[in-house]
Amino acid sequence: MLLINIFFALALLLRFYTLSISIRNEKNLLKKGAIQYGKKNSIALSVVHILFYLSCITEANYNQVIFNKESQIGLIILIFSLIMLFYVIYQLKEIWTVKVYILPNHKINTSFIFKYFRHPNYFLNIIPELIGLSLLCQAKLTAMFILPLYMIILAIRIMQEEKAMKCLFKENHNI
Repeated sequence: MLLINIFFALALLLRFYTLSISIRNEKNLLKKGAIQYGKKNSIALSVVHILFYLSCITEANYNQVIFNKESQIGLIILIFSLIMLFYVIYQLKEIWTVKVYILPNHKINTSFIFKYFRHPNYFLNIIPELIGLSLLCQAKLTAMFILPLYMIILAIRIMQEEKAMKCLFKENHNI
C-alpha cells in the first residue's frame, strides 16, 4: 500500500508542476490576444480529472491493495504517459496549456509527434495516464464508472478543438 501511495503522490506532484506551467503559459497567451475555446468543457475535464485521481487513491486505500503485477503494469503506463506529457510540453513550449487557446497568429506544430499522432496530448498522455493510474491503484470501480464519463467529455473537447482549428486553418490544415 505504501508504494502505491508514494507513486500516486509523485504523479500528483508532477501534475501540479505541469499545472503551474499551464497557468504561466495561459497568462502569456492572454496577453498576446489568444482566444479560449470550450471553457465549460475545460472546467468539466478538470473536475472529472480531479475526481478520477481522488477516486483511484480512495479506492486503493479502502481496499488496502498491494503493489502487484497489475500495479507494476499501471506504473509503467503511467510513467510512459508522463514522459509523453513532458514531450508534448517541450514541443508546444509557451502555447501548451490544459485549456484550448488559439493565438491570432497561431502556427500548426509539425514536429514528429504532431505529424504522426493526432492529439498526442490526449491519446499518448491523458488516456494512458488514467488507465495507468487506475491499474496502479487497482481502482476497478473508478475505471468502470468515471473513465467512461471522462472519455465522453474528452471526445467533446477533441471535437471543439477540431472545430476551432478548422475555422482558423481551412486552407493549410487537413481536418
